[in-house]
Amino acid sequence: MQRDEIEIDSPPIFEIGEKVRIKKLIKNDGTFPGREIGEVLAKIGDVGYVASIGTFLQAYYIYAVHFLDTGYIIGCRKRELESAEEKLNESNVTDE
Repeated sequence: MQRDEIEIDSPPIFEIGEKVRIKKLIKNDGTFPGREIGEVLAKIGDVGYVASIGTFLQAYYIYAVHFLDTGYIIGCRKRELESAEEKLNESNVTDE
């Protein structure tokens, strides 16, 4: 995404309830209450579910991701997430 591109001009990439995986280490930047700044909140590969979708600076989507293992709900940007939903592999589908 280019700096002057407005992400919210397009629909969100992820949907509420979608299973997602973290692509980048997420540390507390001071906005997560009850944890020290710099404390790791989610590691690469952790899986959670999109609980809600908000916006930031009228430009970006923020996905509130609920991690069941820790109980944390963490706001993530699109670049920090990837879908963890199982996709049907068309090559494995056979007509009987």
